[in-house]
Amino acid sequence: MAGKSLNKVQLIGNLGKDPELSYTPSGVAVAKFSVATGERWKDQEGNVQERTDWHNIVAWRKLAEICGQYLKKGSKVYIEGKLQTRSWDDKTTGMKRYATDVVADDLIMLDSKGGGGGGGMSSGGDSGGAPMEEAPAPEKDDLPF
Repeated sequence: MAGKSLNKVQLIGNLGKDPELSYTPSGVAVAKFSVATGERWKDQEGNVQERTDWHNIVAWRKLAEICGQYLKKGSKVYIEGKLQTRSWDDKTTGMKRYATDVVADDLIMLDSKGGGGGGGMSSGGDSGGAPMEEAPAPEKDDLPF
């Protein structure tokens, strides 16, 4: 592919269920969970409308273990990562199926449940990358929401 491209996702939302933590046969941790994001607007008649979108999140290695340990249903998180589409053959219908996941690179816990208090995590990426760092918790007045 010629030229530059960008595959980056940033989400702030709430977990729809507890993360499912598992390990590959080679012992690599993987956590899967969903995050809900929502928006509100007024329609032409002035009625408030709402829509919720659900995003499948996949975290690997140390970030996966952190997700499994500290995140729970309802946790508010900031997720940064990339989109990745996977496909499989549905054996019941014989059709090819597709799903798009957000592969998480970074995570910030935005609520203080369990003393998590806004710590930032980084997976270090697939290449081994930088070690996980913890960001200082923002002051309540610094948050834009």
